[in-house]
Amino acid sequence: MNLSEIESVATKIINSLPLGVSLVAVAKTKTAAEIEAAISGGVKIIGHNYLQEAEQMYCLIGQKVQWHMIGHLQRNKVKKAVLLFDMIETIDSLALAELVNKECTKINKLMPILLEINSGREANKSGIFPEKAIELARSLSDLAYLRLQGLMTIGPISADPESARPYFQATKAIFDELSQAKIPQIEMRYLSMGMSNNYHIAIEEGANIVRIGTKLFGVRD
Repeated sequence: MNLSEIESVATKIINSLPLGVSLVAVAKTKTAAEIEAAISGGVKIIGHNYLQEAEQMYCLIGQKVQWHMIGHLQRNKVKKAVLLFDMIETIDSLALAELVNKECTKINKLMPILLEINSGREANKSGIFPEKAIELARSLSDLAYLRLQGLMTIGPISADPESARPYFQATKAIFDELSQAKIPQIEMRYLSMGMSNNYHIAIEEGANIVRIGTKLFGVRD
């Protein structure tokens, strides 16, 4: 996809989203020019899976957009990650949360986070199993520099968008339970679900953040 097409597609996707639903442009392997084209089309949040790649793009693009960590965050990358990202969508353990909190304390930065739910219970994926989510959320409320603001899930990858619906529903159920639990320092605001082939289903099931890469930028090389 050329740059003008990316800009045009970005505008079309954003205009098609219901009010209150935000687009995270998944920019893995994309060039600064491609990301800038998406920004010209109205994109306000860039999502990256890898810190090193995000750092390179951040140096070129800067703070004209928000930056979300949407890939697994390795513990040895946390110190740099808290400097760069405006939200970490992939917290999946107390140990990782404590490390993020520790590094945020050093720089006096409040970090919005989402819990990553392994809604498909897949052994090869990061994320916490659904039945452990409430317990983990409660344990995060004492971490002064973190603000748990919602949940994120991917679900098993399938060519059939409809097959994702049960996993989105399961994650929404946890979101609702946490919303009603009224845990101190926790405000359930964001439900990040759905990618290029199934984000319409995710929105139907309550997502207000969708993470779109292929539909926006074209198929990765």
